[in-house]
Order: sequence, then C-alpha cells, then structure tokens
Amino acid sequence: MPSEAADDELARLAARGDRTAFGALAQRHYDRVHALAWRWSGTRAAAEDIAQEAMVKMAGAISGFRGDCAFSTWLHRIAYTTAIDHLRAARRFAPLGPTHQARLEAEPDGETPEERQMNGELWGKVRALPEQQRDAVLLVYAEEMSHREAAEIMGCSEKTVSWHLHEARKRLRLALEAAQ
Repeated sequence: MPSEAADDELARLAARGDRTAFGALAQRHYDRVHALAWRWSGTRAAAEDIAQEAMVKMAGAISGFRGDCAFSTWLHRIAYTTAIDHLRAARRFAPLGPTHQARLEAEPDGETPEERQMNGELWGKVRALPEQQRDAVLLVYAEEMSHREAAEIMGCSEKTVSWHLHEARKRLRLALEAAQ
C-alpha cells in the first residue's frame, strides 16, 4: 500500500477490512488527533487516552465511512466527540475546589518557559469558556479549520461558529485583562 494514497481511498479499503490501509490512516492521523486531544484536555495523559479512544472508535466506525465528507473531517468529528465525552466524564468525577484542579502541561515544541506559561494560561482560559465557544476557538484557531469545517464538525451553521468566536474573543479579552 503506497503511503501517498489518498485518505478517502485508504478509508474505502479499510472499510472493506484492509488492515494495512487502516494502519496507514491511523499512523497518518494519530499525531493530529493527539494534538486536538491535548488542546481540549490540557494534559498529556488525558490526550493519550482521548487519542487512543478516538482511534478505537475510528476502527469500529470505519465500515460506515460513506465519503460524504473528507476523511479528515470525519475523523475530526470522532476525535471531537471523544474529547467532549472525556471532558464531561472528567467533570462528573473531578474533585471540587481550586486545590484539586489539574495542572496544565505545555507541549514540548521549542517554546521558552515564558511562552509555555503564557500559552498554557491562554489555553486554560479557552478551556474554561462555555462549551460551544471553546469548541469553536479550538477548531478554528488551534486546528486551523475554516468556519465551514468547524460548523460541519460542531453540527451548526457557519454563522453560529462566527458568533461563538465573537463571544469567545470578548470573554477571553476580559479574562486576560483581569489577569494583568
């Protein structure tokens, strides 16, 4: 199986039981799914759990891939719902109080300690936004999706994504001003 094969072709082959095609898809997309999971969760351990669970869900759902959208969009939807489910479950079982909050870990990508701290604080504030605003920010700014792609993943209109981004920017501006 050539590694340059298009995702949609690999998905069609994987849907018919081709394990090599499935392996190529999983290998090609794991890092991006993990990065999405890290931005949603804020910890490496949770990101690993989410990414692995998303890959398992992909394996179980690949036979239903119809090609109505790009494979990457389809997989992002799986990773997105897996991350949201993980966050909801963690919230249900999380101890209360500020002393029990999880420490945010920065991704090792050559940032200075000051940049890591600032980015960690910013993504922490993004994760604290209301759910739809948080999702819109993470999809558009962290995942670099268009408003159309984010709307597809979130199951809403492009205008709704734009509105969520507008509201999120207002909240983040106020939160960052308050922190200074």
